[in-house]
Amino acid sequence: MERKIREKTKQGHSRIRKVISATGILLLVAVIALCSLLVVPGFFGYHMYHVVSGSMEPAISVGSLIYVKEEAPEEIKEEEIIAFYSDQEGTGIITHRVVKNNVVSGTFTTKGDANAGEDPMPTAYDNLIGKVVLAVPGMGGVMTVMTSFYGKIAAACVIALGVLLNLMGSAGRKADRD
Repeated sequence: MERKIREKTKQGHSRIRKVISATGILLLVAVIALCSLLVVPGFFGYHMYHVVSGSMEPAISVGSLIYVKEEAPEEIKEEEIIAFYSDQEGTGIITHRVVKNNVVSGTFTTKGDANAGEDPMPTAYDNLIGKVVLAVPGMGGVMTVMTSFYGKIAAACVIALGVLLNLMGSAGRKADRD
């Protein structure tokens, strides 16, 4: 009878260790996946930005994460969405749709989908960052947090917790086999 109780207790502890270990692994996988979304595209020439205004709604909503790929200005077509610097100093980034690509003057006429009219000033080719190839709603805030100082600390803590849980879960496995 006492042996059966020990066996059931051992099985219960084994299940708990498996759950703890699986939780640790899931935390590690989640952080790796999230970081991959933010790091890997850069290796392939994509820039990522967080959309903070509604000028492109409903096509691109506030809070979206956009992926921008560099492209030759002459190759940009009307109706494509581009990201560009608002001035020569590169202080602000705007994402608007191309109304006209003026190849002769080297400028774009642009407009935000939610804006009543075209942008008042043409955008010089020199200000072009690239063409928007993907918008992921809601992920811009996550990117902003993850790339901040505190976000990096939080990610490191989640990684440490995942490793710790995984170690705790696997610590008693050897004892279970003996």
